[in-house]
Amino acid sequence: MSENQNINQGKPAKLDKAFDFHKAETRIYDSWEAIGAFKAGRTDGEAYTIVLPPPNVTGSLHMGHALNHTLQDILIRFERMRGKDVLWQPGMDHAGIATQMVVERQLDAEGISRHDLGREKFVERIWQWKEKSGGIIFNQMRRLGQSCDWSRSRFTMDDGFAGAVLKVFVELYKQDLIYKAKRLVNWDPKLKTAISDLEVEQKEINGHYWHFKYPVDGEENRFLTVATTRPETMLGDVAVAVHPDDERYQDLIGKTLTLPLVGRKLIVVADEHADPEKGSGAVKITPAHDFDDNMVGKRHDLEEINIFDDQARTNDAVPEKYRNLDRLVVRKMVVADMDTLGLLEKVEDTVHMVPYGDRSGVVIEPWLTDQWYVNAEVLAKPALEAVESGATRFVPKNWEKTYFEWMRNIEPWCISRQLWWGHQIPAWYGPDGRIFVCLTEEDAVAEALDHYGEEKQLTRDPDVLDTWFSSALWPFGTLGWPDNTPELNKHYRTDVLVTGFDIIFFWVARMMMDGIHFMDDVPFHTVYVHALVRDEHGAKMSKSKGNVIDPLELADKFGADALRFTLASMEAQGRDIKMSEKRVEGYRNFGTKLWNAARFCDMNGCFDDVDATFDPAKVSLAVNKWIIGEMVKATADVTRALENFRYNEATAAIYHFTWGTFCDWYVELIKPQFYGDDGADKTETRNTAMWVMDQILK
Repeated sequence: MSENQNINQGKPAKLDKAFDFHKAETRIYDSWEAIGAFKAGRTDGEAYTIVLPPPNVTGSLHMGHALNHTLQDILIRFERMRGKDVLWQPGMDHAGIATQMVVERQLDAEGISRHDLGREKFVERIWQWKEKSGGIIFNQMRRLGQSCDWSRSRFTMDDGFAGAVLKVFVELYKQDLIYKAKRLVNWDPKLKTAISDLEVEQKEINGHYWHFKYPVDGEENRFLTVATTRPETMLGDVAVAVHPDDERYQDLIGKTLTLPLVGRKLIVVADEHADPEKGSGAVKITPAHDFDDNMVGKRHDLEEINIFDDQARTNDAVPEKYRNLDRLVVRKMVVADMDTLGLLEKVEDTVHMVPYGDRSGVVIEPWLTDQWYVNAEVLAKPALEAVESGATRFVPKNWEKTYFEWMRNIEPWCISRQLWWGHQIPAWYGPDGRIFVCLTEEDAVAEALDHYGEEKQLTRDPDVLDTWFSSALWPFGTLGWPDNTPELNKHYRTDVLVTGFDIIFFWVARMMMDGIHFMDDVPFHTVYVHALVRDEHGAKMSKSKGNVIDPLELADKFGADALRFTLASMEAQGRDIKMSEKRVEGYRNFGTKLWNAARFCDMNGCFDDVDATFDPAKVSLAVNKWIIGEMVKATADVTRALENFRYNEATAAIYHFTWGTFCDWYVELIKPQFYGDDGADKTETRNTAMWVMDQILK
């Protein structure tokens, strides 16, 4: 259609010639918030609830957030328009390590450390930072138009939620589902804390295989050769494993070797962990410093010798010349000494994966230490059965296999962290080491008095809980549990969880375990696992590659609607998104097309004196019957697609109807009615165009 033709034939437009999304998005969002459009509490509709995966308080909005939040917002607005009492529960995670590091860096700049302040003052300093700088991401989420019920926003360290976290810990402890044990953990020697697997970054490193010869006891000049990428750990070796079917070593199984440099006797064990096709087929076993070796050690009841301290420096368990030294210094010394003894057979170049702390950037050390654990195997059983029975389903369904694999092979969950920021573990120790786990110190003192018969000095455990422990309560803790609140009764269980695949185990599975255990019901009936957002070439975005696309920059350039429509249109189940600026620009043009159609309707009186009694079923003109029928079909297509989480199909139906059917055909076909003299035809067409525009904008 011609702009001049519109202006000449119609009246002046109230809408500007070009859509200024900068002004419109801010104005519209502010008006929505002002009237409480996002608040839950509708009394005449059934509940529909989604909990927003809580972003870190230190976080900034990235493209993964933009996709995740857009998909949730589509479901939220869809069900809100269908008359349900919708709650989109927002909140933030206290992000233990990340937040503590932010504030510690500030202190470093001031020339002081957290130890100079002491724990209480340091935690106060973090709260001050949180109030001033934390939660920037909430404003960024508003910039993208998210319709969360901000009035109900929660923080994993606020008083009510913190009380729920402590109650869960105490109850699980009383039920013998939480205990303390010495086990192997991912230890960060810079931060001096245990960390989760998700906080470990595997890097491909150019390294070496050092082949060492261990003398066979009682057989002069016979050696068993082992290869290692970490020579320093040989000081903690307790055995050598060979495959039970490896004919080369059948006569050695059960015999001993002498560990060079140390003199310790090593037993040769038969274990399938040893691969006859790899190297010599013999593997040195260091149960205290390797996760695979630890499993071998448990199968053969081997000693666990911890040779490092919390800074990854050698301790008194090694010969004196190697003590109190950094692990890499000891590595060089061991290699040199083995070479001097003629026990270094060869050195091979190799490329291997090395674990690094994603926050500290240092090599992670598998380390034996006392930590608190959840008996996840017990809690996992009903969570496993819930998905097997269909009480909770995964979309796409193939992610159930990932869930099953993790849950069926679940290990005890290490929940303690050696930090100051977080939920301090509610455990107190008596002078003899007896543990008293209670909600308050007063309760612990009372229990101790009852136990000892007199007052004793108690010391609280200094550790805090893993942030995943507290976020596992998110679906019911945010609704007021353990109090029996109206919100809890109405909105639990929630409906859909929208998440990425990488936290199915770390978060989804744990919410399932805690939800069933404490609420006797699954926390959600559907888990929608969305795609990864990659760059336009399919590469994973990373700062080092320089290919990170900032969603806020795209929103400022093309509008939040264009960005969100792009993300939804590219969200096809089981397929990652290849994001590019050109895609967003294309959907900005789609918005422009719709704006121009709206201007055309406006200039022809479609939005003037709107007839509230207009019934689309009673139109008489063929062209209006046709567009209404097409609108009904498109609406059905969109509804069906959204009910089945097929976002790309929903946006395709919207796009094709709006651009092709409405703008390109209907707007052209109705010009004779608008420019003609038949008042009745003109009125019906105006009402029809207005009604269709209203449906499109929904």
